[in-house]
Amino acid sequence: MKGKLVIFLLLLTSSLFAQSEWPIFRGNQQLTASVDSELSSSLQLIASFQTDDDIKASPVVKDGAVYCGSTDGFFYAFKLNGDLLWKFDAENAIEAPAILLDGKVLFGSLDGWLFCLNQTDGGLVWKYKTDNQIIGSANWHKGAEQTVVAVGSYDYFLHGVDLKDGHNLWKYESDNFINGAPALYKNKVVFGGCDGFLHLVNLETGQVEKKIELSTYVASSPAIVGHEAYVGDYDGRFFAVDLEYGIVSWTYDDPEKNLPFIASPAVSANYIVLGNEDRQLYCFQRKDGKLVWTKRLSNRINSSSVIVGSKVVTATMDGMLFMHALETGEELWSYEIGSQMVSSPAFYQGKIIIGANDGRIYILGEK
Repeated sequence: MKGKLVIFLLLLTSSLFAQSEWPIFRGNQQLTASVDSELSSSLQLIASFQTDDDIKASPVVKDGAVYCGSTDGFFYAFKLNGDLLWKFDAENAIEAPAILLDGKVLFGSLDGWLFCLNQTDGGLVWKYKTDNQIIGSANWHKGAEQTVVAVGSYDYFLHGVDLKDGHNLWKYESDNFINGAPALYKNKVVFGGCDGFLHLVNLETGQVEKKIELSTYVASSPAIVGHEAYVGDYDGRFFAVDLEYGIVSWTYDDPEKNLPFIASPAVSANYIVLGNEDRQLYCFQRKDGKLVWTKRLSNRINSSSVIVGSKVVTATMDGMLFMHALETGEELWSYEIGSQMVSSPAFYQGKIIIGANDGRIYILGEK
């Protein structure tokens, strides 16, 4: 029995922290933004792609191509060298990250549409209407008979949609806006709402299984490792929540600092890293919430960090990219983009890919 448990834990760790693509916001369906790979400490700009307005969405990457929407109303697919593959006119600003699933690209827009396109050519497969803007990424669960896509909207609902044809399967109503992305947990999703609760919803039925009160509203997306969800709130508290028991395992709360966690956490096997509007980058021990280190960066941090092996990459609102050592917080590298970044970085084949408010998507790697 002990041997089977060890094998299970090894498989779990591998599935969460090792991957060769970035098909969803935060890299995997548990939204951990942590990969077991290598990243150079001397990245340089190797390519970029220009759009006509701010990039607030976070890029996703698969098969050597980058996919990202812009507030200019277009969704773009382009090669890693910056060459355009195709673009799609969504007719409204796009701030939500896309997901890449079974040859399809799915993303939401600010007028409430969820679009499904062909990944190869950007052709419209179907579109689904919610009653308010979609800011966060979707997520999915593959069942025996159908794949359910779940997406939150400012209409207060989490929508369950059939990947095959865009047909509504169910709607779950929260008590306020849904800003972040849902994270997958077994056949369920977990999301924080602006109602101050962490919701655990069954994707097969659309029924809530647990509703865990945190406090004030949650603008970010949770990350899940094992049966624990990690999420910050708008008053500067950070929580670890046991999803099986529906209780808060530990809380970080500095009453002298109550600025929001807008960024979502990056979670490795041992550490949790995320930035705050107080300009601090925080690193906690995952098991007990003990503060390992903090670093004051050059400006507010609304972009979500990414962990690559022993390194952490973080973007700030004054246009800086930083790399720190995960265990110590030592600064290893910095790069000036020069424009605000709320887009979160993707990691793909040794490269960091991120959008900025100058309308450009930057690709940094080793030349």
